[in-house]
Amino acid sequence: MAAVVLSEAEKLYIVHGVQEDLRVDGRGCEDYRCAEVETDVVSNTSGSARVKLGETDILVGIKAEMGTPKLEKPDEGYLEFFVDCSSNSPELEGRGGEELGTDIANTLYRVFSCENSVDLKSLCINPKEHCWVLYVDILLLECGGNIFDAISIAVKAALFNTRIPKVRVLEDEEGTKEIELSDDPYDCIRVNVDEVPCIVTLSKIGYRHVVDATLQEEACSLASLLISVTSKGAITSMKKVGKGSLDPESIFEMMETGQRVGKSLHIALQKILDEEENLGTSRTKVGFLG
Repeated sequence: MAAVVLSEAEKLYIVHGVQEDLRVDGRGCEDYRCAEVETDVVSNTSGSARVKLGETDILVGIKAEMGTPKLEKPDEGYLEFFVDCSSNSPELEGRGGEELGTDIANTLYRVFSCENSVDLKSLCINPKEHCWVLYVDILLLECGGNIFDAISIAVKAALFNTRIPKVRVLEDEEGTKEIELSDDPYDCIRVNVDEVPCIVTLSKIGYRHVVDATLQEEACSLASLLISVTSKGAITSMKKVGKGSLDPESIFEMMETGQRVGKSLHIALQKILDEEENLGTSRTKVGFLG
């Protein structure tokens, strides 16, 4: 992950500020930076979104393609995640970027392995034969800290924006099945994102923890806890990152904070998505190259 070099005096300044619930940029320990969310930014996708969280910039495109259900789940579709760390940070070039991309993809697979996160049965067209596969492509444009949270927000926004064509399975007299796609662009199904989790990363700095850490704050943290939280505040998965250790009391405190902050994050995100959708075609699109 992209790293910054800080002097001991700078680290001490950040750590002491966090203990007083006053961060370098003026936020409290449980405050997120200003986020910009825009959907439908890539034209040749089924759904897309771009999220800017502070200096972190994420682009997500989702492509719905027809495939064959997995043997263990013959009546469900599935999601595939691909992560490209094309950030302009030197640390993310070559192998470093590949390892981070694999780590992010594995984390997303774990987050979305929860049974109710996405209704995969609604993606099934014909059990054992045909289903929709959602290919989720994630592009890390700029790394400014807290990339896991930003990516999870962008993935949820892109899923909300995804439109999948309606299909009909036709069977002739000989029993041969044919699939007919609707030509009407408005005749489509939507992905229910009510239970899609968002990741809340809590970084331990000194004796306290903060959400949405900047690169400078990440440099002062030896351990972080990634918690995936649903809109109802339910925790679906947890993962510790970093070389440091976390005591049980800190973990429970971080879990409580993650649930509280996660619920607020979902409410704010859903409000933005609903407002943007209500604008319809009248909204001004900034777009990927805007």
